[in-house]
Amino acid sequence: MAIPAKHRNCLSDCDEGQLILTVDDSSPCLLLYPLAEWEEIERRLIKLPSLNKQARRLQRLLIGHATECDMDGAGRILVASPLRSFARLDKRVVLIGQGNKFEIWDEKTWQMSCDEWMSESDFDEPLSSDLESLSL
Repeated sequence: MAIPAKHRNCLSDCDEGQLILTVDDSSPCLLLYPLAEWEEIERRLIKLPSLNKQARRLQRLLIGHATECDMDGAGRILVASPLRSFARLDKRVVLIGQGNKFEIWDEKTWQMSCDEWMSESDFDEPLSSDLESLSL
């Protein structure tokens, strides 16, 4: 998979292009982190209580699937087969910027998910306190 040129330089400068690819626990997509960002996430995951069932599940999924990948000179990364299978990646993928990470989606799955999100009727429900303070 090739990283678009507009993001390549930023990722190359961060941790010399060292990236971590893992699964998303709530969507059929992959998460791509610069190494320093991933190390912070991993530290926080490791500190979760090991007797908590949800915490263990999250640790197993995210840390257990975390794979180091280097970006080559052409901005390509190799996505391991188990990760490709998890995200159902086919020929065309979509790279979605999410602040400190990217999401990698199969193009058809991304389009179907967007259509589903746009048709959901929960926009009329009251916002949580976290979202109420957000100004766009």
